[in-house]
Amino acid sequence: MSEQTQEPGSSAPRRVVVAGAGMAGVQTAVALREQGFTGTVSLIGAEPHQPYDRPPLSKAVLLGKAEGSAFDVDFEALGIELRLGCEVRGLRPGDHELDTEDGPVPYDVLVVATGAEPIRLPGAEGVPGVHLLRTLDDAERLRPVLARRQDIVVVGAGWIGAEFATAAREAGCAVTVVEAAERPLSGALPAEVAAPMAGWYADAGAVLRTLARVERVEPGTVVLDDGSRLPAGAAVVGIGARPATAWLSGSGIELGTHGEIVADQHLRSSAPDVYAVGDCASFPSGRYGERLLVHHWDNALQGPRTVAVNIVGRASGETPAVYDPVPYFWSEQFGRFVQYAGHHAAADTTLWRGDPAGPAWTVCWLRGDRLVALLAVGRPRDLAQGRRLIESGTPMNPALLADPARPLKAATA
Repeated sequence: MSEQTQEPGSSAPRRVVVAGAGMAGVQTAVALREQGFTGTVSLIGAEPHQPYDRPPLSKAVLLGKAEGSAFDVDFEALGIELRLGCEVRGLRPGDHELDTEDGPVPYDVLVVATGAEPIRLPGAEGVPGVHLLRTLDDAERLRPVLARRQDIVVVGAGWIGAEFATAAREAGCAVTVVEAAERPLSGALPAEVAAPMAGWYADAGAVLRTLARVERVEPGTVVLDDGSRLPAGAAVVGIGARPATAWLSGSGIELGTHGEIVADQHLRSSAPDVYAVGDCASFPSGRYGERLLVHHWDNALQGPRTVAVNIVGRASGETPAVYDPVPYFWSEQFGRFVQYAGHHAAADTTLWRGDPAGPAWTVCWLRGDRLVALLAVGRPRDLAQGRRLIESGTPMNPALLADPARPLKAATA
């Protein structure tokens, strides 16, 4: 992507509008104040709820252990204007105006943080008992379903499917997970790494059916393409998410192959004075030599800091900050704490630390002698040390690295 049109040294923005009130949007607004921005900051969110964090939805909120997960942010004290229950409809960069259902909103700088939206199961729209799990309202609709201990069918054995299946089993529900691919997490992890995770379902008392496609959903039943009929008091769909950018149609902003905003290394979009952050944007990674689209919480936490620095610093001609993180995420499933850091696509060596049949093990990916990614199951120290080693690009000794008793930081070349 070519260098963007926003030039350093332009006049200081007086009004920053943030579209999207999830983690990325909230953190952008807060970071602007932390960086000393004194102009108007408006945060626009489509949901009527006070801005909230999403990870607890598939855990504490779903199981009734918490009523919500609102961010602990005093927006009034920070001078952040909240416009909640207000959906964005379009963007006119030439006019510097954001179109919303409440009318146009002018901006000097716009930050798009509208996140991602779940992919819906074709043919299941409007069928009673079919659920998604993305919003607080979704979790509140599912909570009584789990409390009644109904038979649950989960469509999709990805991260969210596994987390929901975990919560449903904890609630005492009978759970069947159907996955079109031959293994869980097929789009996220190599076959040999995902294979041990398939056994976690049976260990937890859930049924995992792979190579199983949903033909249709009827009230109370999920019908598979082999004719199997699965009883389903509820069907929960977790088959992926796509960037929530359809509203940008006609704006002229460059979108990528997944519908994401194509941001540059400073998280600027192709339109003047428009930044993009979080699940809705991809960015070029110098570290990994490719463009990354990261749909995880940590990306929505880290990216806003770069955006805020660049908005505040551009008027004074400061060199824009580059966004090039080591991606990180975690998942709690079936009694295991799973963490991943890095990006393994270009790795040429895979090393195991520990027995994948056991409760704690780590997979390390190297390119040459450099650690580029690792997956840690029940080994948080490996993750913490490995993440730092990826960031520093420290050469590793593969023979030492494969010894699970040796700390990662002591396995350098």
